[in-house]
Amino acid sequence: MTTGNRPLLDVKGLTVRFGGLVAVDDVSLTIPAGGLVGLIGPNGAGKTTLLDALTGFVRAQGEVCFDERRIDRLPPQRRARRGLARTFQSLELFEDLTVRENVLAAADPRLLSGLLEPIRGVPARVAGRADEALERVGLGPLRDRVPSELSNADRKLLGVARALAPEPRLVLLDEPAAGLDQASTAKLGTQLRSLAADGTALLLVDHDMGLVLGVCDRVTVLDLGRVLAEGTPPEIRADADVITAYLGEPDLAEHEARAATSKGTT
Repeated sequence: MTTGNRPLLDVKGLTVRFGGLVAVDDVSLTIPAGGLVGLIGPNGAGKTTLLDALTGFVRAQGEVCFDERRIDRLPPQRRARRGLARTFQSLELFEDLTVRENVLAAADPRLLSGLLEPIRGVPARVAGRADEALERVGLGPLRDRVPSELSNADRKLLGVARALAPEPRLVLLDEPAAGLDQASTAKLGTQLRSLAADGTALLLVDHDMGLVLGVCDRVTVLDLGRVLAEGTPPEIRADADVITAYLGEPDLAEHEARAATSKGTT
């Protein structure tokens, strides 16, 4: 991982309010270039709202700097052009297009016309970006299939490939392991480590603590909108406040077992 001397993303005092509800409360976060940072927390902790705020889909107070430039007052499309991309919990794939065409549409949305007519006349530069994104997540051999022919794990990787197509410097991943079995989650973890090693910074938001603690360099824990803990995976596993926040969850022991398994396979 290449970190350099400065963070790629530097968030200070980010707060999101919906009326009287404070969904994200004074959150600070840094992500280095090429870093793989995890974000975990119980349901309702504010994880997706934080991603929405970082990408400009909800209004927030605080400071968000990307590559040493303020972006917190920019609309989503301008943040994306700066190199900030994200995935969503709902993939919303184009089921009538091939895997490659799905990624081409993300590489250059102007290629879509009418009611998803066949994509023709793709510029070589755009086609190259799409093909590279597919290869980076291991979907190159499946490029001519349609999404309905993919496994659930490969559908999730297609969502990641679409986010990579515009060649962002940072990708925010919202629950990419949701619904995956252990083997598919391990495959996803391997691909994420590979992406970070190639220089793409990632912020991984997921309920699967095994995945997050197994592949991330550092982890931030949210609870009720506030930062509960921040540190390396071993530090997070040993943090008394984190343990308390997750007490009562029936799969806590399983989370820890999967963390060790994921670390061994990635």
